[in-house]
Amino acid sequence: MNKYKIILFDLDGTLSDPKIGITKSVQYALKKMDIDEPNIDKLECFIGPPLQVSFAEYYDFDEGSTQKAIHFYRERFKDKGMFENDLYSEIPFLLKSLKEQQYILVVATSKPTVFSEQILKYFNIDHYFDLVAGSNLDGTRTSKTEIIQYILDKYNEHRLDDFIMIGDRKHDMIGANNIGIDSIGVTYGYGSFKELSDTNPTHIVNCVDEITDILIASKVG
Repeated sequence: MNKYKIILFDLDGTLSDPKIGITKSVQYALKKMDIDEPNIDKLECFIGPPLQVSFAEYYDFDEGSTQKAIHFYRERFKDKGMFENDLYSEIPFLLKSLKEQQYILVVATSKPTVFSEQILKYFNIDHYFDLVAGSNLDGTRTSKTEIIQYILDKYNEHRLDDFIMIGDRKHDMIGANNIGIDSIGVTYGYGSFKELSDTNPTHIVNCVDEITDILIASKVG
């Protein structure tokens, strides 16, 4: 049988490359806030963490300005940005293989659940997932720790060692560590090797194929 039973996937930077949609939506929001940022590469730091965290951290917005910026961000994102997104080419085969091995697959993302569900449908991979757990549009349940705990509460008949979290940013690893489950950090997304290694993930991989290798190797008995 499999060592793990439930696999949690981050969305942005793990299942897909959302750079254009996210950075251009941030750029749009900043413009509405009278901040001109012509270089979208400088906005890659917004890929992964909750928007509440990023606007406050990188632009020193107070709570009111942050909420206003998120409103502007969503104006563009829900209309166009969520579809300016590329699925990593090896992901459909990985998901298909894992489902064939009877893993339970869950999306664990700080992106609002409603947007995440639309993106999965757009890529035609929604049928692989048993649950999509994201943040709420009212700004609650945004931290990865809260999201992972929400998932564990849904599958409360399982033990902690049945779960593993896969993601590309430190927030994914920190959330897994806080809850007490294993993790895989992926360097093909937007977190550096150093960012991931500093948070002590169970594994670090450089490509999608290495995720498969770890999960197949977890077969015991």
